Amino acid sequence: MSGVWVFDNGVIRLVERAGAVETGAGGRRKVLIYTPTNEAMTSYSVLKNKLASLGWEVYYEDSEVMQFHKPSSVDLISVPTDFNKLKARHLYDIVVKNRNVFQVKDMQSQ
Repeated sequence: MSGVWVFDNGVIRLVERAGAVETGAGGRRKVLIYTPTNEAMTSYSVLKNKLASLGWEVYYEDSEVMQFHKPSSVDLISVPTDFNKLKARHLYDIVVKNRNVFQVKDMQSQ
């Protein structure tokens, strides 16, 4: 089974697709937006600063994966260490664990 988790109207569901999905539906690239300032997350330094302001700390980092942990919860965010390898599932994981702070948009719709 392969697919991508889609968060839509408060419901998360698995949409099955053949092969890996680097972009969203229709082949459009996705971007993570910090909604209070409508700022696109363009690098890990920008993302780390936003997550730190929300109480997230870097929990583990090696050559393959970086993890963020919020001491006040059991949540863990895992992302590849190469920012260019972020996929839609990583973006939606950040959105789900930071409701009303981040959202995922198509790059063309910004």
